[in-house]
Amino acid sequence: MTARTRTRTARVLGAAAVTALLVTALGACADAEDDKEPDHRAFTLPGANLTVDSDDSALEIVSVDGGKPGRIEVTRWFHGRVTLGGDPKVSWTMDGDRLKLRVHCNGLIADCSAKHRIEVPRGTAVTVREDDGSVSARGFRDALSIRTEDGSVHVSDSSGPLDLRSDDGSVHADVDSRRVSAHTADGSVRLGLGTVPDRVEAGSDDGSVTVTVPRATYKVSTKSEDGGVDVSVPRDDTSAHVVDVETKDGGITVRTAN
Repeated sequence: MTARTRTRTARVLGAAAVTALLVTALGACADAEDDKEPDHRAFTLPGANLTVDSDDSALEIVSVDGGKPGRIEVTRWFHGRVTLGGDPKVSWTMDGDRLKLRVHCNGLIADCSAKHRIEVPRGTAVTVREDDGSVSARGFRDALSIRTEDGSVHVSDSSGPLDLRSDDGSVHADVDSRRVSAHTADGSVRLGLGTVPDRVEAGSDDGSVTVTVPRATYKVSTKSEDGGVDVSVPRDDTSAHVVDVETKDGGITVRTAN
């Protein structure tokens, strides 16, 4: 080993040792739930449509009865630590009908965790665009559209039309919606419908898809490039109730609820 090689090796080992010490100093990963005094703020909503634009936070979105018309309520939990960098911080702003949520966490070792709970008055249609974080929603009778680039999607107790998409995460819905579109590029899709739907479209590039519907007759279309297909619902190509499922790498199950 040459002197130059020894020097380079020593520098790499030294950097690794420093990093290990810093990780040890930080301890366990940051968790927003550790924030025992969350911030709360109300924002004015000028109409019946809300867009949530978030970059790095878990989101819980709830449609509530008794909410004040023209106002949304937001609760924020945040916990972050940065070594050799700027102080971690979060921001929230409202521009028209767009709620913008941002997490700023940069440094040699940065560990931040954020969560937002957004309460919207009943009668509000919501569009969610999330770069990195899971999204859960419940209570919607109006249209709900969710798109996350990295995170799971879970919707419950809703009856409005749904458009759910994840680039990297599972999609799960237990709803009474009559129109549902649910797709993921990497993960499973599980849909449980409590009401006979008019149309269901579901798909996964890499994962299984399971659709459970009430007993009725359905027009079913399935396509799987690499996976088994199990359809046990009554079928009729003239039915007005359509179920269309496609996977590239994963099994397909379309069944009636027990």
